[in-house]
Amino acid sequence: MDTDKTTHFGAQTVLESEKAGKVKSLFGDVASKYDIMNDVMSVGIHRIWKEAMMDWLAPRAGQKLLDVAGGTGDVSFKFLKRAGSGHATVLDLTEQMLVEGRQRAEADSLADSLDWVVGDAMTLPFADNTFDVYTISFGIRNVTRPQEALNEAFRVLRPGGRLMVLEFSQLPNPMMQKAYDLYSFNVIPRMGQLIANDRDSYQYLVESIRNFPDQETFLSMVRDAGFEQAKYRNMAMGIAALHSGWKL
Repeated sequence: MDTDKTTHFGAQTVLESEKAGKVKSLFGDVASKYDIMNDVMSVGIHRIWKEAMMDWLAPRAGQKLLDVAGGTGDVSFKFLKRAGSGHATVLDLTEQMLVEGRQRAEADSLADSLDWVVGDAMTLPFADNTFDVYTISFGIRNVTRPQEALNEAFRVLRPGGRLMVLEFSQLPNPMMQKAYDLYSFNVIPRMGQLIANDRDSYQYLVESIRNFPDQETFLSMVRDAGFEQAKYRNMAMGIAALHSGWKL
């Protein structure tokens, strides 16, 4: 039975049916500190990586974006600013994250171009061939079955649509990876305790990065979903990677 299947929740093994609830609870707890959290996890570099994603994406006027696991909306804000005109739908499993996003000044000024939707990446509440662009940043590793999320991305994109996935990844050099792991496992949870008074959430996030497929494995998953011209670029030597694919 499907309900008996297990998956990773950080270093824990949990039933697949339980993971979404655990992710929702974790991000609900940290919603008000989420932007600080990203700064801590990436030492502020996530902002540069998201700008690099926009450079590669090159948003055009009038495009419709779906930003999945969009949290507080920072990717959608960047997209709309670059596009000049268009529409962005921010979808997240955790309503508290969307509430935080709506309270940001950018959300107010872009209100006519933004929708905020509570939803699951594996069962998107949208018709086929709806969006021009699908983005997910530091979110797909929290999805119970990432392949299903990619399949759904393909479904809701229009022919000619673009997928962009930004996610923490693996360093190609074993010694560098070992050094990075030491930093991740020892420093980040402590910083989480100091800054957000929440060690456990940061511990989960570090563990979830280690469980995520490497760049080549994830690239084959993007292709399996139906995307063509699929490729990736490493950010900061592979601490993160940006995967791109087209629905042709």
